[in-house]
Order: sequence, then structure tokens, then C-alpha cells
Amino acid sequence: MISLSNLAVRFGGYTLFEHISVLITERDTIGLVGRNGAGKSTLLKIIAAADEPSEGTVIVPEHCKIGYLPQQMKITDGKTVIDEARSAFDDINARSKELERLQNELSERTDYESDSYMNLIHRMSEISDYLHLHNESSIDGEIEQMLTGLGFSRSDFNRPTSEFSGGWRMRIELAKILLKQPQVLLLDEPTNHLDIVSIEWLERFLVNYKGAIILISHDRRFLDAVTKKTFEISLNKLTSYPAPYSEYLVLKEERYEQQLAAYENQQKMIADTEKFIERFRYKATKSVQVQSRIKQLDKVERLEVEKKDEGAFKISFPPAPRAGSVVLKTTNLTKKYGDKTILADVNFSIERGDKIALVGKNGEGKSTFIKCVLGETTYSGEIQLGHNVRVGYFAQNQDEILNENLSVFETLDAIAVGEIRTKVRDILGAFYFSGEDADKKVKVLSGGERNRLAMAKLMLEPYNLLILDEPTNHLDIASKAVLKQALQKYDGTLILVSHDRDFLDGLTTHIYEVKQTKVREIIGDLHSYLQQLHAEMLETPKQSAVAEQKNEQSKQKQTYEQKKEQERELRKLQTALAKVEERVQTLETRLHEMNEYFIENAGNTTPEDYKRHADLQQELEDTMAEWETIAAKIG
Repeated sequence: MISLSNLAVRFGGYTLFEHISVLITERDTIGLVGRNGAGKSTLLKIIAAADEPSEGTVIVPEHCKIGYLPQQMKITDGKTVIDEARSAFDDINARSKELERLQNELSERTDYESDSYMNLIHRMSEISDYLHLHNESSIDGEIEQMLTGLGFSRSDFNRPTSEFSGGWRMRIELAKILLKQPQVLLLDEPTNHLDIVSIEWLERFLVNYKGAIILISHDRRFLDAVTKKTFEISLNKLTSYPAPYSEYLVLKEERYEQQLAAYENQQKMIADTEKFIERFRYKATKSVQVQSRIKQLDKVERLEVEKKDEGAFKISFPPAPRAGSVVLKTTNLTKKYGDKTILADVNFSIERGDKIALVGKNGEGKSTFIKCVLGETTYSGEIQLGHNVRVGYFAQNQDEILNENLSVFETLDAIAVGEIRTKVRDILGAFYFSGEDADKKVKVLSGGERNRLAMAKLMLEPYNLLILDEPTNHLDIASKAVLKQALQKYDGTLILVSHDRDFLDGLTTHIYEVKQTKVREIIGDLHSYLQQLHAEMLETPKQSAVAEQKNEQSKQKQTYEQKKEQERELRKLQTALAKVEERVQTLETRLHEMNEYFIENAGNTTPEDYKRHADLQQELEDTMAEWETIAAKIG
């Protein structure tokens, strides 16, 4: 459906990625992964036509609609939530108005035999069929299901969008994209602003989605549930794996071991060849052999292996000082903002060593509860901290409240006292800040780097109660795994707010849900809580029915819009396209087999092998060009 051919992006002398050629079919669900800065978001922008490559082409069929949700986007205000969501159906609304206008015009016409009268009737018939196929009467129901699924209450529908935070307005944009039901969804970190409830709903919606999906996410469980393929950008290249994220990791490790062995064999072959050349370079009797070895080296395609981050970001929290058996207790805790009650008569007790997950929808009061505990806001009722309790706090916006004018080193050095000052650089090194990175100003750091720096600050003092509010925001999957291991080994008490299910699973000992002004303990583990959420999501079957209906309508639409002669021609083109796609797959398989051959026989390959590889590569490019020509005709 979408063809990427020889894509490359370069900035000056720096290459972000190159030689990316791949087909994305109409039912592909793809997780796009790679290190921060590898070019994942850039590739999505290019597919969405929001950016242009330095080289190569993107072929998108004319009828193919793309829905693109970037990480950051400009959001306009001025409408209510419901009206903004309705704008997803502007095309249907415009046709409805046109039909009404044509009906009024028809009622005044008397030239029943004229061509213009027949054309008018034909146009009205077209519009009526279109509106019937798109089920105009169900629009409000679809909008309601979408908005409630993404966390909006019905009382929010008529509120101006300007009253909502940036995260909630991003949910509105996501709702609009999903309501349009595009053939291709490009989603860049869609769960960043969602709570567990909304993530569960979105995950189930996407699993039943009838189009292609390309997804960037640091949520491992979300990737595993939604995607069936993984595209990895590494060493400036894109590698496709026919598996979701967790299986991809296994395949990648196997591939890494093969690449490493091939790389080491090739390095030995190169070293031996260079040694031979140097030894016999000036010996007349060996001149033919020397020249042969020189040519052989020139033709060798040098292998690369991506370095692992072994030893980096291995952290541990300082031992927790001894605290009393009850670390925190609230009695009739109540918090109001004006007439609105956020928390009411909350009675809550945490014992030493407990690891608490605080869950619930955004806006229910999780962060407010934490602010009350920290004394950052007024409240009624009582909060008691236990004997000798020392609180370490990571705020949800911790990365925003760092002093941007300080360097990374100065940020820690400014608060470090005593012997710990001698270990500041060691602590920074554990969080990926080594060498010159420690001298960077905070203002030039990425969101993930700022989060790591904020977490490093918690290493400077021994705390026995850690309160962490969304600590995994902006962290990649590997960094989250290491942080989770450190918290599992932490011997103090933990209160954790997070929407990352994989991060919470196996980390916390108790789950408390903040809902409708109350804080209640969930009996069971995270899995039990998620099962309970599933039981409450009555909208899901309706969403599946809507998706099936739209799929059926799409088939009817094709029948309606194509004349018989056009359909015959279309079938011919589709048959030709299928044959070309089979050739592409065959060539890709043969190239893959040759690459594996090079890996397994490094040092024993011949110039003829590389000639065959080059011929196959050229044949693949020619076949891709043929595919683009046919796809363009299909439109």
C-alpha cells in the first residue's frame, strides 16, 4: 500500500539513516523502535508528508488516507470538546448541507427531461449513497464512545477545549484521528498523556482496527499487544523483524551473536590479508598474489555491529534509614478546590517496606494526594508521617523545574554535601552522563536526559520513603527496566504513580485506586485490577461492531464508485501488483539468505558472491520501481 524507496536523511555531513526501502501493506501493525535520536519520529513525519527525505521517495496511493499523531503538535482552541471531535466528520457534514441545497433546488425545477435535471438527480443519488455508507446517523454515538473511552466524562463534552491541559487536548486530537478511520495510523508515543484506564481502552481499540498501524512507543506491553512486526532503526539502517517487541528482542539477540561472530571473523580475515600484503608487498614473486589480495580487500563490504550499553545506567538507591513501623497515615483527609471535592474523608495507612502503586484516571486526585502528603497544598483532616521518616520526591514535572542555566554536574554538586560530593561524577556516569556530557547545560538536554538527571538527585541522600510521580515519562524501555530493578532492590517504602503497566507489574506490593474522591485498596495484583477494568469497559463490543460496520461500508463504497469496466481494469492491475509483490518478497528472501551466507562464511566469500548480491539488489530496485508504476495507476 505504501512504498518507501531508498530513503535517506542527512544533515550536513551527518547521516541519520539511509537505504530504507520497504513495503507497508494494508493490514500491517508495526512497532518502530531504535535508540533515542535514531530517526524514528523523522521517518513517521516523512511517511505523513510532514517532512521530506534528503533522498528517496514515498509512494502513497491517492485513495489512501493517513492519520498522524506526532509527539508535539500545535492545538487550536475556540470550540467545545464535542464540536472539536465533530470536526472529524466535516466531509460528511459538508455533503449533508449540499444534499439539502440540491433537494431545495430540485423542488423548484420543472425541466424534467433536461440533462441538467438528470445530472442533479444523479448527484443527489451519489451523495445519498455516500451518507448511507458512512452511516451519518451514528456519528454522535461514535463520538461519545471515543471520547469516553479516552477518559472524558459526558460533563466535559460542552466545555471549551481551552480549559483543558495540553495532555487532554492531545487526547482530543487522537480522538479526531481515530474517528476519521484512516487506512494508515501513524502514532508517535500515543500513551504519553494517557492513564492506565485509557491505555487499556486504546489498546483494545487498536487491536480491532481494520487498517495499517505504525507505532512508536516506550510501553513494552502496549507494543506487544498491538503490533505484529517490528522495524528497528540501527546503524543508519532499517531492519524488519516479523514479530512484536518481546519476540523481536530474542531475534535481535540471535542476530547480534551472528553479526558479532561474522564481524570478528571478517576482522581476522582483514588483518591476515593486510599482514600478507605488507609482508610480500615488495617481493616480485608474490606481486600477483599481493595485487589479488588488495583487490579482494577493496571489494569487501565492511560489517558493523552496534555496541551494547553494558555497564551503563546500573543504579542502586542508598540504604534506607530505619523508620517506624507505620510510615504514613491519613485520617479523614479532604481536599477541595472551590466547590469541587477532589478527596473526601480518605483514611490511608502505609507500613514500612510497602511498595504502593497509586492508580486511577487522570484528574481523579493522585497527584493532589501526593501534594497533600508533601504539604504543598492545604487540606482538612490529618496526615501523620512516622518516626524518622525522610521523604524523597520525584515530581511529574521534575524535568521542567530543574535550573536550566546550571550544567549537569552543577545540578548535583549544588546540593551534594559531605563525602557524597566526591562521588557526584560516579553517580552521573551511572545515569549515562559521562565525560563532556556532565558539562552540558540542562537547557540543551532532552526530556529523557532531564528525567535521568532528576532521578540522579535522589541518589545523593538516603531516604526511607520515595514518592515517585510518573518517573518513567520520556525514559526508553531499557532505562525503565534498569530503574525498575533498582526500585525492586530498594529496602525503603515506595509510593509510585505510573501508567506503565509493565513497569508496575511485579514491582509493587499493594495497589490503591483513586476514584470519585476516595482511595481504596484493590484486592489482588495489577493483573486483577486490569481484569476489573476490562469488565467495566462496556464500550469495547460496540467499538468492534462499529469497526466491522465501517469495513463492510468500505467494501460497498468500492462497488458503488467503480464502473464495471473500471473494475475489470482494476482487477488486472491488482493481479499484476500481487505478482510484483511476490517477486519483491522472493528477492528480499534471496537477499536475506545471501546476507546470512556472508555472515556464516565471512572471509571465504568471492567477488562473484558480491556481484550476485549487487545484481539481486538492482533487480529488487527495478521491481520496486515497477510496483510504484502499477500502484500509481491503481491510484
